Amino acid sequence: MYPIILLSVFGMATLFVGLSKSKNLLLPSALLFVIVAFLSGLVDWGEGQLLYFFDMLRVNNVTIAFGFITLLSAFMVMAMSGGFLDDEEAQPAEYFALMIFSLVGALVMIGFENMIMFFIGLEILSIAMYVLAGSEKRNLRSNEAALKYFLMGAFASGILLFGIALLYGATGSFELSGFKSYASANGGQTPLFYAGLFLLLIGMLFKVSAAPFHFWTPDVYEGSPTIFTAFMSTVVKTAGVVAIYRLLSESFASIQGEWWGVLAVITVLTLLTGNITAASQKSFKRMMAYSSISHAGYLLIALTALTEKSSTAIVFYSLAYSLATITAFGVLILVSKVYPLTEDGQPNESFEIFNGLAEKNPLLAFVLTVSMLSLSGIPLTAGFWGKFLVFSTAAERGMVWLLVFAILMAVVGLFYYFRVIIAVYMREGETGKIRVAPFFKILLIGATVATLLFGLVPGLVESVL
Repeated sequence: MYPIILLSVFGMATLFVGLSKSKNLLLPSALLFVIVAFLSGLVDWGEGQLLYFFDMLRVNNVTIAFGFITLLSAFMVMAMSGGFLDDEEAQPAEYFALMIFSLVGALVMIGFENMIMFFIGLEILSIAMYVLAGSEKRNLRSNEAALKYFLMGAFASGILLFGIALLYGATGSFELSGFKSYASANGGQTPLFYAGLFLLLIGMLFKVSAAPFHFWTPDVYEGSPTIFTAFMSTVVKTAGVVAIYRLLSESFASIQGEWWGVLAVITVLTLLTGNITAASQKSFKRMMAYSSISHAGYLLIALTALTEKSSTAIVFYSLAYSLATITAFGVLILVSKVYPLTEDGQPNESFEIFNGLAEKNPLLAFVLTVSMLSLSGIPLTAGFWGKFLVFSTAAERGMVWLLVFAILMAVVGLFYYFRVIIAVYMREGETGKIRVAPFFKILLIGATVATLLFGLVPGLVESVL
């Protein structure tokens, strides 16, 4: 609860800091606000199940852990956004404030106990992201991304809200506990109940880019400024997956046999679409967009199986994925700056910009390589154990066919991730010396060390939970 209250205040405070003549205060103050919110979450750690705001928000160790992942991701993304301070047309105070407000929405989505609270959190997060996606007002690609994101998001929110209304009509409750009681007592036999459940899932799956509701993702991720793409693909995805997990595990676990088949089909479609399409991309950023879709599929495996280990698997996978993804986008930001713009005036984001990176910038090459290895699930990285824990949930449920298919798709993932590594070490390019700010460098090194550390000692995360 405390991070939500503090971040709400800090978001408004950031706007006032923006009124000062010096922009140099914005980034340190925004990072400090996130750190304070992170530390405030420790107050409720180990206190058991706590309910706040008239029992509409739940706080326990699991929700706090997911909140820490979103706050850590936001901190890393904000720390990489120093370039805004040098852009005369940028509005850094508004950008930082919107990111902080979106964190409020993400934390509400993680801890909701009432569907009204969930919808409020979802809209706080979504509206902030619509604006950030179109923050480059003179860039047509950014404007297109914002428009597509807004229109598709509005339709998805409408479907989701209709699902909530139907569930209320069937159960007479907006509470997760009310849904659980109804499902346990009646087995969810009424068509109204099932229609509400599946409409609600459709709206929520849209937010995590699950197929066939993924069609907005590549264009929005590619058109948005890279720094906000990193934020979108980590913070937003983590909050969405956790919301689905809490809804299914706390309300509809007793009728798992009624919905797991539909979710399994969506999981297969998501893995197939994300991995196969990513393999044919020429743009690194667009490849990362389809990669994000595929990782949503891996996370959906833990939701489809829904065992006692699912929460640990999702926590570990989300942490590993966030560290590797933000690191990869951070290197892209640095490398694309030294390359000339494309013919249409856009930053060069093709695979070719990484050619020969190891020769001139060995640190960036190593950081990017570890990131790609973790995303592909190679041993000794956190990504390997993330996939292992997710796959183990499917094995525990006896879903061998889903496990085999996921492993095959992971093999496909090796192809497009290793394309980057091959470009870095085995091809010649014109990459010049890239200047990396000290704090930026510390951030990249820290994320890489964490990725390797969790790969070598995965028990560090499991012991906390």
